Amino acid sequence: MRYVRKLKDMKKKHSTTDKKSKASSSSQPETLMINLEENLEVIKKTLGESSDIVIRDVLAGTDGNIHLAVIYTEGLADKTFIQDFIIKPLMLTIRETEISDKGSQHMSSMDILKNFALSNGDVKKIGDFDSLYLHVLSGDTVVLLEGYTKGFSIGSRGWEDRGVNEPSSQTVIRGPKDGFSETLRTNTALVRRKIKDPNLWIETKPIGKKTRTDVALVYLKGVADDKIVEEVRERLLRINIDGILESGYIEEFIQDETYSPFPTVFNTERPDTLAAGILEGRIAILVDGTPFALLVPAVFVQFFQSSEDYYQRFDVSFLIRILRYVSFFLALITPSAYIAVTTFHQEMLPTQLLISLAAQREGTPFPALIEALLMELTFEVLREAGVRMPRAVGSAISIVGALVLGQAAVEAGIVSSAMIIVVSLTAISSFVMPAINMAISVRMLRFPLMFLAATFGLFGMILGLITIILHLCSLRSFGVPYMSPMAPFKSSDQKDVIFRAPISRMFSRPTFLKPNDKIREKPPTPKPESN
Repeated sequence: MRYVRKLKDMKKKHSTTDKKSKASSSSQPETLMINLEENLEVIKKTLGESSDIVIRDVLAGTDGNIHLAVIYTEGLADKTFIQDFIIKPLMLTIRETEISDKGSQHMSSMDILKNFALSNGDVKKIGDFDSLYLHVLSGDTVVLLEGYTKGFSIGSRGWEDRGVNEPSSQTVIRGPKDGFSETLRTNTALVRRKIKDPNLWIETKPIGKKTRTDVALVYLKGVADDKIVEEVRERLLRINIDGILESGYIEEFIQDETYSPFPTVFNTERPDTLAAGILEGRIAILVDGTPFALLVPAVFVQFFQSSEDYYQRFDVSFLIRILRYVSFFLALITPSAYIAVTTFHQEMLPTQLLISLAAQREGTPFPALIEALLMELTFEVLREAGVRMPRAVGSAISIVGALVLGQAAVEAGIVSSAMIIVVSLTAISSFVMPAINMAISVRMLRFPLMFLAATFGLFGMILGLITIILHLCSLRSFGVPYMSPMAPFKSSDQKDVIFRAPISRMFSRPTFLKPNDKIREKPPTPKPESN
């Protein structure tokens, strides 16, 4: 009975707290009031007298008879811009303007300020507190007037930005060196700079109940499939979370398959890669606060393509792509193939090589699987440490890693020299892939294949590969088969898969993306035959 009473008391307290919180929230007005002082009281109460919120009282008008307040967030808004283009015109320029002579007696004070004082192009009317908080906390400046239930939001965003730098994760030898930054408007401008078409539409919406992060949907109207655009829009609208801090949040919400090692959303920090995807009929998603943009729908072959493929000659690109696919299989199956052959299928090796391997493994106490696991795990730990450690210490980690993985491990008799070669080949091959998330998928799948190889030999390894291929064929990205255009096979789309055709022969967009406009380039008209 005592516990029942405690539970009842707790329930009563909880309901009382809920009622109080509801009452306090309901006491906050939703729309702006006619009294300026009351509006400012509500703002100060809601924002908790935060020190970075600046509220400036101004008397504007020819006689100083318009009482208004300028509100902005220090650090997010451009103070010089506010001083020169908002406060100064309101206090000085408007007084020097003879408004009465301009036939504006019938205009309201709001219209007079908008038409004669505020020269900024980005001026919007707001009428509720939610919009006010969103604009102020995003870096805009809000102007409220005494006697009006409306205010102005003036675009004045201007915070410290690291600028446009070379992307660190997708470097190229030939091609543009600019990369996305953490500012959304800088990123959309970089895309606009690449595609100067009026049909490039950018829809921006805030996502995240607390962070209200700006997320921009970018696509080429008339080229991208309307159904896919609508599907992306709906998936973004379904996101209901308190905060979005990086595009990875969005990726996890909108991806088709959650429990799959393969990425079904492509990410890039290169504007040219994003622009190329948009031109093909894909949809881009830019998130404020991160240089990594998303591109959907994504297919398997896309993760083996680099923007540099289209800046080199087509024959060079073809050879490099072949190298990437070979590296993918080497990174995936080399350790498991070594374990299977040395454990179950020694007859497949030449006699001299078999004798050499047997001599090397004679002093090692562990079976091939344990040997491989030790080395792979050690390498993964070193790689992760190298990424997280400061750059000044990174070189020391590399030296220690090379010594541990190399000479010391062999001399201690823990692993054989052949295993060092296998792990090194696997590691180097995984770095060849241009998309880091596909390389991570290979890292994860390598370990189950090693266990299958150690249990069933090559049969187990083949069984694992068949399972991976079946899984790949079952995946979809926004309704597009993940293995397109290889499965289902479309001969017209094979011009940019493993082999890249010359750009002058790539007349159409990929059909598996179902673009509204399929033609990218008109085929050349045949020359008239000379008599």
